[in-house]
Amino acid sequence: MKPRRLLWQIYPLYLLITALSLAAVTWYATRIVYDTYLKRTREELAIRARLVEPQMASLWDTRDAEAFARRVRRIAQDSAARITLILPDGKVLADSEEEPARMDNHADRPEIQQALAGQVGSSVRFSDTTRQDMMYVAVPLQQQGKIAGAVRVAIPISFVDDALSHLYRRMALAGLVIIALGAAASLHVSRRISRPLEELRQGAQRFSRGQLDTPLPVPESVEMAALARTMNTMAAQLDSQIQAAVRERNEAEAVLSSMAEGVLVVDRQERLVRLNRAAAELLGCEETESRGRSIQEIVRNVELQELLSAVLAKQEWVERRIQLQGLRERFLQAHATPLRNPRGELAGVLLVLHDVTELRHLENVRRQFVANVSHELKTPITSIKAAAETLLDGAWQQEEDAKRFLHIILRQSDRLHAIIEDLLSLSRIEQETQKAQVTLVEERLCPVLQAALEACEVKAMRKNIRVQLSCGEEMTAGMNAPLMEQAIINLIDNAIKYSPEGSTIEVQAERQEGGAVALSVRDEGCGIEPQHLDRIFERFYRVDRGRSRALGGTGLGLAIVKHIAQAHGGRVTVQSTPGRGSCFTLHLPG
Repeated sequence: MKPRRLLWQIYPLYLLITALSLAAVTWYATRIVYDTYLKRTREELAIRARLVEPQMASLWDTRDAEAFARRVRRIAQDSAARITLILPDGKVLADSEEEPARMDNHADRPEIQQALAGQVGSSVRFSDTTRQDMMYVAVPLQQQGKIAGAVRVAIPISFVDDALSHLYRRMALAGLVIIALGAAASLHVSRRISRPLEELRQGAQRFSRGQLDTPLPVPESVEMAALARTMNTMAAQLDSQIQAAVRERNEAEAVLSSMAEGVLVVDRQERLVRLNRAAAELLGCEETESRGRSIQEIVRNVELQELLSAVLAKQEWVERRIQLQGLRERFLQAHATPLRNPRGELAGVLLVLHDVTELRHLENVRRQFVANVSHELKTPITSIKAAAETLLDGAWQQEEDAKRFLHIILRQSDRLHAIIEDLLSLSRIEQETQKAQVTLVEERLCPVLQAALEACEVKAMRKNIRVQLSCGEEMTAGMNAPLMEQAIINLIDNAIKYSPEGSTIEVQAERQEGGAVALSVRDEGCGIEPQHLDRIFERFYRVDRGRSRALGGTGLGLAIVKHIAQAHGGRVTVQSTPGRGSCFTLHLPG
């Protein structure tokens, strides 16, 4: 059944009860009035009959039928009733409306039988003579202490109906008025019952939509007031619990979002239930679009799938290293733990991914650094050792040979000193950067660049290389002047080493958008192949090892430049075309 509003369930019922009650009362009242009117009519007819009795008794001795008939008609005319005189044997002696000879014997009439028995008899029945319902009342006719007959008085029952019809109309009108008032009262009562329930329903709907801050109005009735207070208390508790749950969820989301480790939750069917931002970045997928999808659709990695399958099969903790292929190769340390529901059943897998790509890279760099340092130190030490052994073998006795080997020892010692100095400088810059001990001061750039040019002037003159400076006199930057001078010197020194004689080197300072400063050193040298551009700032990395050593390089100059740029919160970039030269640029933030 289609649900209906409570008002239309209560109101028709109240209206029906009112109508049925009014109908029952009206029916009962009309029956009482009808019976009362009949009783009064019967009593009046009995009085009339007793009034007629003496007048009939005075003619009884004559037994003159005509005299009886005349008197009966006259009395009937005066009393507006039918009068009949009956003998003890039931024979009609006289009647005001019919010839006695035509009338049946009345001995079997109930009212006659009662009257002949000495009582007042009455009866209501259809009259064959008058062809309508009649009320009959008969009294005994006394003659010398004996019942000599009966006098009966009768009137049509329609007379009673006509007399009551006006009363019935007034009662019907009153009943309609009562029904209307009852309908209005029922509607008012129904609304008073349904309105608080409707308000409670609307409040419950607000609660269901999460609007728990608006309490329900408290009705006047005790039961509904208790219900409203209970729902308000429930809403307050629910609001408190929801806020606590939201806070916990937000805290959990904040923790997951801020974690550097990737966190994934996978169900037993290996569908992704949840992941944080770090995991989405590691796996190269969208955080919202990936939920609900199979992990095989998101990451096509055999090692990861085998890891999840092993945890689901063994239901125990598993740890593995995973390698992801893509635009950038990643190495992940994966920790997988089975998840269980409150019943202790396996519900899925919690997977935590640690990105160890940088650690692996640092390990490689460390191994390469150790190998490079060993190699770089081994060459001059070997040369020094060989020259010293040659001198000990007797070469010191030959003046020219002794000088030549001593020059080798001196040159290789200078090379060792340069390597050690560069390593110490690089270590010092890294430590000061990590401890935030590099002091940056807003200073003019031109004097710093001019000092770097003067430091390289002698080397440039030896190769007839012209160094041009382009810098505004008033241009400033936040920097550490000694470190910045060292970086520019290293770049100019490299440019001089790898530029042909008679070429030009340009040193330029430009102000960029946002207040940033770009310091560039451009040469016309041999340039750098593209495959080397990503690694030339590594320690001891050389594009041409033989040529670099021949020119006296330690392999640490560009690494020092990179760390000085990072100490200033900036970066260094390179653009190079083989055979046409290179341009190194230091980008300093504004």
